[in-house]
Amino acid sequence: MSENRQTKKMRLKNSILLIILLLNIIFGCKTFEEKDIHQKIENDTEQLFNKIVEIRRDFHENPELAGNEKRTAEIIAKHLSNLGLEVKTGIAGYGVIGILKGEKEGKNIAWRADMDALPNDFPDEVPFKSKFKGIQHGCGHDVHMAIGLGIAEVLSKNKESIKGTIYFIFQPEEEPFLGAKNMASSSLFSELNIDEMYALHVTALPVGQIMVKPNEMYAYQKLIQIKFDDDFSKEDAEILYNQIKDKTLRKKEGGNPWEIPLAFDSVIGLGNPNTIFKDYFFMEENFVIEENENQFSIKTFAYETNKSNLPNILPRIERIINNSEYKDKFIATSYIMENPTVLNDEGLTDKAIKSLNSIYGNETIVLDYGQIPYFNDDFCYFQQKVPGVYFLLGGSNLEKGIVAMNHAPNFRVDEECMKIGIKSFSSLILERTKND
Repeated sequence: MSENRQTKKMRLKNSILLIILLLNIIFGCKTFEEKDIHQKIENDTEQLFNKIVEIRRDFHENPELAGNEKRTAEIIAKHLSNLGLEVKTGIAGYGVIGILKGEKEGKNIAWRADMDALPNDFPDEVPFKSKFKGIQHGCGHDVHMAIGLGIAEVLSKNKESIKGTIYFIFQPEEEPFLGAKNMASSSLFSELNIDEMYALHVTALPVGQIMVKPNEMYAYQKLIQIKFDDDFSKEDAEILYNQIKDKTLRKKEGGNPWEIPLAFDSVIGLGNPNTIFKDYFFMEENFVIEENENQFSIKTFAYETNKSNLPNILPRIERIINNSEYKDKFIATSYIMENPTVLNDEGLTDKAIKSLNSIYGNETIVLDYGQIPYFNDDFCYFQQKVPGVYFLLGGSNLEKGIVAMNHAPNFRVDEECMKIGIKSFSSLILERTKND
């Protein structure tokens, strides 16, 4: 009996060891497969990079203003169609959507890229500069489109690993804040039932650096109008405006948040937990004066980082005016423009950070601790419909003399950033189709 019990114990022990071994093999294979697919994504990105550079430069040479993105849309639609994607065109103007269906059931994930160029004629010292005077891609939308097409191509080559459906949304009219609102309000967008949505903007961070934060990426921007009767003068306006500007100013010590290049400074910029680009309010130095027959008005932009402070802005301005010598000439204050701001979903942002750091290393993502003034993005209108995350992608390379400061003279981009964008976000989208 004793020997029989001992034999049974040995068999049980061997069975347990066999189960453990099998589990290790199964999970080990899974880990290997996960690493293998992301290595393939990296290799695929490398192979198509030169083609993506050519596409980006073609967009740069042939910019089209908001509402006129006809040629751009045709090129995008043809590229997506050649990849085997189902393509929808003519959405909210020249909007294009490419649909990539995976081999298995899963979530619906969207990637957005904006298409329009800027109406300016800044210096643009590149061999592929704009062919059209007064129009240029001075904000980086040419880079965004090229990255979007690159992600579509990489993921189409790895369709068998995709669960669910991926939508590539190429959006017109971002600069006037019309395109995203119109596309998000379209009947087609509602029918897509998108679960999550992602986007990026290239900017003056070091090349390839990816930065993100939950909640607000930009400051809340308000265009304020202050009306007076016709007994008000330009000299009065300058004196009073400076009083209002100085008395409402709120900022941290160590720098001025209206000096936008400081946002990308390695010491006091967005990557510092104590950055000067958080908890501020300021009104722009410049203001516009408008006069008509019986009224005089001041118009200016104000920037606030804290949503809870927004209801107090106009009352505070009114109190300052009513305590001034100009109170009898004052009529009213109002907002004449107040776009929503990019608002990253907290849960998705956390998952995206963990996913990218897990795939490409713990230093892949740089945390953003501030909010940028002046800039904004109408991606916020998509985020009102679908949980979404918006990233900043570095395009500057000071060693090469490249500074990717958007809307500025000689805005340039180190094209290596596109390689980082394509591989990183191809991997992220693939992982998000598989995970909760």
